[in-house]
Amino acid sequence: MTVRTCLPWPDKRLRTEADEVAEITDEIRTIWDDMIDTMEATPGVGLAATQIGVMLRLAVVDGSAERGKAVRLANPEILHSSIELREHEEASPNLPGVSAKIKRPRAVTVKYVNEQGMVDRRDFVGIDATSVQHQIDHLNGKMYFDRLSKVKRDMLLRKAKKLT
Repeated sequence: MTVRTCLPWPDKRLRTEADEVAEITDEIRTIWDDMIDTMEATPGVGLAATQIGVMLRLAVVDGSAERGKAVRLANPEILHSSIELREHEEASPNLPGVSAKIKRPRAVTVKYVNEQGMVDRRDFVGIDATSVQHQIDHLNGKMYFDRLSKVKRDMLLRKAKKLT
């Protein structure tokens, strides 16, 4: 089990867009395994590679109750989002101690490269949909609190600063 350290906010890499993954290699599979170990240790329902300082478009998502069903995604891209929104309390190990209610589409269809290096599509619903959208935001250099109003975002960041 390899748990990696999550970058502390405001590390500039958290605001940097990740690079495309050219090929699924054993090194990429090891990074995914480390990401799952890190996600489980946090504990969380997803993790993007940028959160641990790996600047590649890699993510893992596991919102299952029993765990152990993580989906490994390379180069994830949202193809379709539902009109219906779902509100969920979101947080990040990069900024511990704070969270915020964020509204996102309840369901999304995502195209990605899977563990075998094949292009795949999957429908994510509920917590998995929230998590995959959250991870894609990270891969694009965005944090969940970027979706808040300026006033709420500033309050959240002030609160986080007091906790450090």
